[in-house]
Amino acid sequence: FSQARAGIISTVEVLKVMEAFVNEPNYTVWSDLSCNLGILSTLLSHTDFHEEIQVFVKDVFSPIGERLGWDPKPGEGHLDALLRGLVLGKLGKAGHKATLEEARRRFKDHVEGKHILSADLRSPVYVTVLKHGDSSTLDTMLKLHKQADMQEEKNRIERVLGAISQPELIQKVLTFALSEEVRPQDTVSVIGGVAGGSKQGRKAAWKFVRDNWEELYNRYQGGFLISRLIKV
Repeated sequence: FSQARAGIISTVEVLKVMEAFVNEPNYTVWSDLSCNLGILSTLLSHTDFHEEIQVFVKDVFSPIGERLGWDPKPGEGHLDALLRGLVLGKLGKAGHKATLEEARRRFKDHVEGKHILSADLRSPVYVTVLKHGDSSTLDTMLKLHKQADMQEEKNRIERVLGAISQPELIQKVLTFALSEEVRPQDTVSVIGGVAGGSKQGRKAAWKFVRDNWEELYNRYQGGFLISRLIKV
């Protein structure tokens, strides 16, 4: 990955190596692959290859997704739960049909109180339904945020709101970031989520930061959050 980023080898070579990892069981390895593929997806979102890289993600991650399934198996460790969340989130964002359908089903049950999602499945489910959702999905998510009595759940929701795709809904999320519903120290996570969510999100987040620079700068007064905001 480093050689490809430096222009020493072709990115095609990296993708070929990546295909060799389909039977890899280790969370740490998948986490690294996922991170590097995310960087590549961000770069390719500005090109005609965006759809093709989503197909590649589905091809690479679906075998491990099928092996892990949605529910914990007896004797599983903590890393298996982390791996499941990582893989399902990646497949869901890429639009893997079976993952999207199951995420929507489980989200509906969760919202209706029929079957509450386990903590490690919430982020991948939330991100999947938002990425392929509409204004009612966003409204439901904001309602869950309001009702959440634990800060951990509020933060979990704040981090994924940026996955929403439509321009007017992206603006709604950005406005929410500066509202009293979000603690000042968590505003950066919401804006960062929008910036990392899509090409449209990146442009909208950058414009939003410039338009509201005075308020943001006064709020963070040169602390570490302002540098984190610029970085995201």
